[in-house]
Amino acid sequence: MTWKVVMTLDLPAYADINEKSFADIQAHFIKRQCNSEEEIIDLAGDADALITISLYQKITHQVIKRVHRCRIIANIGIGYEGIDVEAATEQGICVANVADYCLDEVAEHTIALMLACARKLFPLDRLVREGKCTVERPEMRYEIYPMMHRLHTQTLGLIGFGRIPQTIVPKVRGLVSRILTYDPYVSPDIPTQMGVEPVELDVLLSQSDFVSVHANLTRETQGLIGMAQFKKMKSTAYLINTSRGPVVERNGLYTALSQRIIAGAALDVLDPEPPDPNDPILQLNNVILTGHSAFASVEANLELRKRPIEEVIRLFHGEWPRNFVNPQVKDLYRAKHGKGTS
Repeated sequence: MTWKVVMTLDLPAYADINEKSFADIQAHFIKRQCNSEEEIIDLAGDADALITISLYQKITHQVIKRVHRCRIIANIGIGYEGIDVEAATEQGICVANVADYCLDEVAEHTIALMLACARKLFPLDRLVREGKCTVERPEMRYEIYPMMHRLHTQTLGLIGFGRIPQTIVPKVRGLVSRILTYDPYVSPDIPTQMGVEPVELDVLLSQSDFVSVHANLTRETQGLIGMAQFKKMKSTAYLINTSRGPVVERNGLYTALSQRIIAGAALDVLDPEPPDPNDPILQLNNVILTGHSAFASVEANLELRKRPIEEVIRLFHGEWPRNFVNPQVKDLYRAKHGKGTS
């Protein structure tokens, strides 16, 4: 049997994706930039596998209904909010992501942002460049120094306790005095075994010096952190977000920062991305912005390119994906495609 595999984008970053892997299993691979539902359907209507980046492309219910041969949608990345997983499950289609390719990178980026906030690296850098870096300057004496505390007296709050926060904990344990987490979907035994205190969200917000967001973007988490939550945080606290921009309500975030309801924020993600050049948040001096780069490393990029291919080939060889987003699809998959998996 000859399989058809399509990749619905043709970005320069993925120009060197290993197409030979598909040739080895006699699969026909097509890569083309698709900019609409109809273009995706036209390319993938008779495909056995679909590779995409749901951060950039929406694989909607309409698309899924019309890719009638599709067995698997393999997402390039961790977040899969652009894929209608429920519709895929109903159609007997497996959905896979790359759930663990950049755990160290995002964990270390989060810690780097926390350290930058704690030691006021960006304000200090700016003052040096402006020729204002002396201990007698009012900016130093009254704005910078009074905001600096020993990190080992501080509390880190982790919103979400999935793989990335669990990677952060052993790396940061020797830096802070206390680690809290809020995650209603994780058994409290898991953080407790790691020396982390599971608490309610309001407790985390009110007691943390750094609030770090690690929640998947879902209907429940969109706008999870807004003005009501910012008002519960310490005025000296910082928000760190390396998850998804829409988890934080953008207008509330701007107000909280511009009115100094919180001390500042370190944001790898924004809503929308890329930001409008006129977005007022870009003008604030108490924000660090890193342009959705927390995932990046040479090693992570290699993993990101090969893992979706491996998941497709694995399914064609009769095995379930390792990073299975919808394992509940198994019975429907077997009913549609036969018992070709174990």
